[in-house]
Amino acid sequence: MPDPTPLKRSLSLSVTSLYGIGTIIGAGIYVLVGKVGAAAGLFLPYAFLLAGVIAAFTAFSYAELSSRFPHSAGSAAYIHEAWHRRWLVQLVAVLVATTGIVSAATMANGFVGYLGLFIQIPDYLVITILVSLLTLIALWGINESAVTVTLVTLIEVGGLLFVIYVSRGATAVHEWPQIFDAPKWDAWPGLLVGSFLAFYAYIGFEDMVNLAEEVKNPSKTLPRAILIAISVTTLFYMAVAALAVRTTSLEALAQSEAPLASIVTNAGHSPAFIGIVSMFAVVNGALVQIIMASRLLYGVAKKGMAPWFFTGVSAKTQTPVVSTLLAGAIILLFALWLPLVLLAQITAFIMLVIFSLINVSLIAIKMRGAKMGWGAISFSIWVPAIGFLLCFALIVFQIFA
Repeated sequence: MPDPTPLKRSLSLSVTSLYGIGTIIGAGIYVLVGKVGAAAGLFLPYAFLLAGVIAAFTAFSYAELSSRFPHSAGSAAYIHEAWHRRWLVQLVAVLVATTGIVSAATMANGFVGYLGLFIQIPDYLVITILVSLLTLIALWGINESAVTVTLVTLIEVGGLLFVIYVSRGATAVHEWPQIFDAPKWDAWPGLLVGSFLAFYAYIGFEDMVNLAEEVKNPSKTLPRAILIAISVTTLFYMAVAALAVRTTSLEALAQSEAPLASIVTNAGHSPAFIGIVSMFAVVNGALVQIIMASRLLYGVAKKGMAPWFFTGVSAKTQTPVVSTLLAGAIILLFALWLPLVLLAQITAFIMLVIFSLINVSLIAIKMRGAKMGWGAISFSIWVPAIGFLLCFALIVFQIFA
C-alpha cells in the first residue's frame, strides 16, 4: 500500500484557539442556561464557574497529552500510548467517533427547531440539506473548514456580546449582591446539580487534539489553544449567566426553550438576531464534529487500527475523503431516525467515560516515567487524578440521579 498523502499543517494558535472556542460554545450556553438556573437558582454564575473548573482538570490532561504525543487520533492515540491494548484503542476510537457523530446529529436536529422560528420546512429536508452541505465544507479543506468555523465562532461570540450588551441596562429582577453572595450550605446541593448540567456546555475542547497533524508546532500550540479556549469560554458563560438571573425570573428562565432570546426580549429587543446566531452556533458545532470524526477515522487507520481505505486523502484538498463521507452519511442517518433528547443523553454519557479513561491513562503514563519530547509540558499527577474523580462522580450522578 503506498504511503498516504500527509495532512497540511496550516493552523496557527489564533485559528486553533478560535476553533476550540467554537467547539465549546454552542448548544450548551444557548439552550442549557435555563435548565442550569432551575437547579442552581441565583447561583447560576457559580454553577458555570464550578463546571469550568471541573472541565479544566481534564483539559489540563488533554493539554499535557497533546504536547507529549502530537499525533492525529487524539484520545485513541493517548489510550494507545498508555496501555498498548489494541482492543481498548479501537473501543475508544469508536466511542469518540460516535460522540462526534451523535453530537452532530443532535445539532442537526436542534437546527430544525431554530429554523422553525422563521420558516416551516419539513424536518427531513432541512436535516438532509444541512448535513450534506456541512460534509461538503469538511471535504473542501481543513484550513478552509477551520476558517469557516472561525468566522461562525466570531458570530457566536458576537451573539453572546449582544446579549451582554442589551441586558446590562435591563430592569433588574435580582440585584448583584444577591447573585454574587457566597452560597450557604443549603444552596450547595442545587449548585452542584447545576454544575453537573453546566458541564455539558464545556464539552468540545477535546476535539481540538484531533487536528494535531494540521497545527503548526503542535507541542506548543495545542496546549495553549486548549487552555485559552476553556478560559475564554468560562468568562463568557459567567457573564451571560449573571445577566440571565439579574434580568429574568428563575421561573421564566427555567421554562424557556430559548433562554437567551428570553433575556433579550426582557431587555426590550427583538429576539430575531439571537435566534439567527443560535442557528449559526448549531451549524458551527455540527461542522466541528464532522471534522473531528473524519480526522479520528483517518488517524486510527493510519496506525493500522482501522481499514486502510480510511487513510484516503484528496491530493487536491489534502483532506480525508472516505472518512469524511462516511461520517456525514452516519450523521444524516442518526439525525433522521433518533430523537433529540436521546442523542444528547448518549453524547454526554460517552464523553464522561472517555474523559475518565483519558485521565487514568495520563496517570499511568506518568507513573511509568515515560520520556517527554522537547517542548512538552507536564502537570502534577494530582491533576489527572482529580480529573478522573470528578468525571467518575458525574458518571455516578447520571446513573443514580
